[in-house]
Amino acid sequence: MLDIAGELARWAEEGREFAVATVVAVGGSAPRGPGAALAVDSEGTAVGSVSGGCVEGAVYDLCVQALEDGGTVVERFGYSDEDAFAVGLTCGGVIDVMVTPFDARSPAREAVRSALSAAASGEPTALARVVRGPAELLGRALSVRSDGSYEGSYGSGSTELDRTAAAEARAMLDAGRTGTRDLAEDGTQCPGGLTLLVESNVPPPRMIVFGAIDFAAALVRAGKFLGYHVTVCDARPVFATRARFPEADDLVVDWPHRYLRRTATDRRTVLCVLTHDAKFDVPLLEQALRMPVAFVGAMGSRRTHADRDRKLREAGLKESELARLRSPIGLDLGARTPEETALSIAAEIVAARRGGTGAPLTGSATPIHHDGRRPAGAEAA
Repeated sequence: MLDIAGELARWAEEGREFAVATVVAVGGSAPRGPGAALAVDSEGTAVGSVSGGCVEGAVYDLCVQALEDGGTVVERFGYSDEDAFAVGLTCGGVIDVMVTPFDARSPAREAVRSALSAAASGEPTALARVVRGPAELLGRALSVRSDGSYEGSYGSGSTELDRTAAAEARAMLDAGRTGTRDLAEDGTQCPGGLTLLVESNVPPPRMIVFGAIDFAAALVRAGKFLGYHVTVCDARPVFATRARFPEADDLVVDWPHRYLRRTATDRRTVLCVLTHDAKFDVPLLEQALRMPVAFVGAMGSRRTHADRDRKLREAGLKESELARLRSPIGLDLGARTPEETALSIAAEIVAARRGGTGAPLTGSATPIHHDGRRPAGAEAA
């Protein structure tokens, strides 16, 4: 739901009644992951998507029905070999969708309003909703802030349940993750336990591009397209200019290793070293490969890489640290131009993030979506 927070926050501010359908579990080759949402207001206006088009019509109707009867339901959509024209995912996947109305009757309305407002303002926030458990708790929500404080209640009569759920949601918010969390019966006082869908809204991950060269300009555009906050860093002020990098979020004139030492990074941060100059690369990579970041890649020929590897070994890096370096950076696309090279680098970043192989899907038996979670009881696709 937080992926369409801007529009929904406006609806809530205007006092509109609306229903939201949210993907709570996926299996097989499902087009969108948990947290993807489609919302419909009382006038029939729709925003968002749960499937990229496959089941939108049926989900729209469920939202309209939810606004009429005020009930929360979870529906499964999957492909039927017996009836290829039945409502379902023609890609062969399975999705579970929870449909919840947010009107004057909704006990979760204020918690959801708080989460939507925070997300629309760019504040870190998590929305933790019950997607499996006792019927009276289904759809109940907590809005959890980065300091662990929260708004809302599951209304189960157990403040321990709210505190436990808030702690789980904060842990996922700290990691910038959206997904489900199972709470055991002994921790919730609910027979059989319950499952939460935790949606995290965090600032975009960082991409730091070292080396203000023409390839970097193309990579900045690719990084912005992928949703990164992109910084370009170079020690040479004549090259690190706004005229050359109009789309970069930040331009930094500093020695790369010195800037990396003082700037904020996390486990989502991507570092792309395009300088291919040993006096910049070696001290920078010596530091980068010891940091808990998502991706470290360096440009250069295989000869450059071999020389760089030797210097990094002499600097004392361990095998496990050297193994993290992706060099030469990028997938083998036969790239020549800066734009093609940026596409090659971006493709490797996505593959590393999602667990892809980089192999063509044609004739391949590898899964199309590597990070989907199969709904309980779903058949393998």
